[in-house]
Amino acid sequence: MNRKQFIVLLVLVVLVGAAGWIVRQRGQGSWHSAGPALGRKLLPDFPVNDVAQITIQSGTNELHLARRDNFWRVRERGDYPADFSGISGLLLKFADLKIVQSQAVGAAQLGRFELLPPGPATNAGTLVEFKNQDGKTINTVLLGKQHLKQPPQGSGPGGPGDEGWPDGRYVMVGRDAKALAVISDPLDNVQPKPEAWLNKDFLRIENPRAISVQFAEATNSWKLTRVSATNDWQLADARAGEKPDPDKLSGATGPFNSPSFNDVSPANTRPDAFSPANVTVLTVETFDGFTYTAKIGRKQDDNYPITFSIAATLPSARAAANDEKPEDKAKLDAEFKDRQKQLAEKLTKEKQFENWIYYVPDYVVDPVLKTKDQLLAETPKNALPKSEK
Repeated sequence: MNRKQFIVLLVLVVLVGAAGWIVRQRGQGSWHSAGPALGRKLLPDFPVNDVAQITIQSGTNELHLARRDNFWRVRERGDYPADFSGISGLLLKFADLKIVQSQAVGAAQLGRFELLPPGPATNAGTLVEFKNQDGKTINTVLLGKQHLKQPPQGSGPGGPGDEGWPDGRYVMVGRDAKALAVISDPLDNVQPKPEAWLNKDFLRIENPRAISVQFAEATNSWKLTRVSATNDWQLADARAGEKPDPDKLSGATGPFNSPSFNDVSPANTRPDAFSPANVTVLTVETFDGFTYTAKIGRKQDDNYPITFSIAATLPSARAAANDEKPEDKAKLDAEFKDRQKQLAEKLTKEKQFENWIYYVPDYVVDPVLKTKDQLLAETPKNALPKSEK
């Protein structure tokens, strides 16, 4: 190879390398693409306060969130209250989204960005539609595939198989859009999953004074009581030698004091789950006068179907102590009225949890479903009557 041929070959290598670098940068979807919409809001002048309905469609799944009587509700769950903070956060996010990249796109290219209309097609997008109280469409956004940020060459996991991590999403505004945009938020949580949009602010059972569990097999049933919040729990109707083990009671004596649930359905949709042979009944009475009754059905897929009923007998008057000083009466009366109001508000709120089936994770319920034998302390054999040795 002579000098001239070497120089020509060297120039070709440089050109090929430069072309490869350009292709790589384009493949990474650099945020530096120019366009007239760059930096503008995706939804200019989005009227957040006017939105009263939100529809999310993906594939063949569809979700409807609607605001009625000042409450957001999930239609696919019998109008169960929706998570207001989640919905308000979604609306504010869409109001603030900005375009970081834009380009014209033809119909033949939509599948490449997963921006086909929702349906069974593999390259279909997720359609989000915002409507007002009258059902008139305010804005429509089609969400495509996520934009992936590639790690710098030679850093992180790297390698040919590393696809990067989501740092944005391809979107189109309007049903007849001619241009796609990239936003700097993957919008991972925008999915038509009804259970993800439920209000999980659940009831709380506080200050229990009596707890009973009635199993289908009566010999497994038990009841625990205590005189005050500082006294030990005692087993009601205990036979000779029966004594509860404090270490075994730890999970059973705090039922639903900080509960959660995964899903919900109207109470009349699953009568089979509560047939007499499948039901365990938990009853909790509290020092505040509340009585909670939970019907617990057969476990399915790591969840128990449960229905609740709540009743309360609230104190109507304060009992004055014998040594009460006159100067303390006004303060104690005010404190009693405040507590009375708090309990009344708690009852009103928790009565809303009736008439629903809650699917509660097994780790919340299993500690309560111990049989009587599982709560008892072991009795040394030499302490048993001769007939039981």
